[in-house]
Amino acid sequence: MVVDDHPMWREGVARDLAERGFAVAATASDAGSAVRIAGTVRPQVVLMDLNLAGESGVPAIARITAEAPEVRVLVLSASGEHSDVLEAVKAGASGYLVKSASAEELVEAVRRTAAGDAVFTPGLAGLVLGEYRRMAAGPTDEGPRLTDRETEVLRLVAKGMTARKIAEKLVLSHRTVENHVQSTLRKLQLHNRVELARYAIEHGLDQDPPQ
Repeated sequence: MVVDDHPMWREGVARDLAERGFAVAATASDAGSAVRIAGTVRPQVVLMDLNLAGESGVPAIARITAEAPEVRVLVLSASGEHSDVLEAVKAGASGYLVKSASAEELVEAVRRTAAGDAVFTPGLAGLVLGEYRRMAAGPTDEGPRLTDRETEVLRLVAKGMTARKIAEKLVLSHRTVENHVQSTLRKLQLHNRVELARYAIEHGLDQDPPQ
């Protein structure tokens, strides 16, 4: 099944795959149709773009893989942004290919995805593996260690406090709090405060420490 909101691209990919011996069971142009049709057709592989008429395909990936676990989703996107790759994989995508891939690479990726392999554009597999290693390591990992002050600031970030509020509570300057936040982002290899808050909540750091 091919999901893309650009008709020429969608039909072109479907035609190329059919000419290479694949049975293209269906196509869809938006996330809602993709979920509905995939649930009915139950294809082996859904080849899905991430940007569907201004709507992210990530929630559709999550719904498809939740409702039909046997269906494997291979993302085919113009974006190679690390955040897009990780969001797609966390939603349940089996692989991620950028649209600059050749026709031969696409055919091989679909074939391997159908066979149960995880297929990624070169350079992206290491990114995903590194992320899962970080997640699996948890707070006991012998990786970067936060100082007591960084942990304290992280806990308050997870509670939704702004840098100015944190500065008032800890009797620090606004700049000092921002420095702690930036240092923590670097150590944990995160990109923004949303990811920082999510990390803290996942590791129980949004709770006050026992007295």
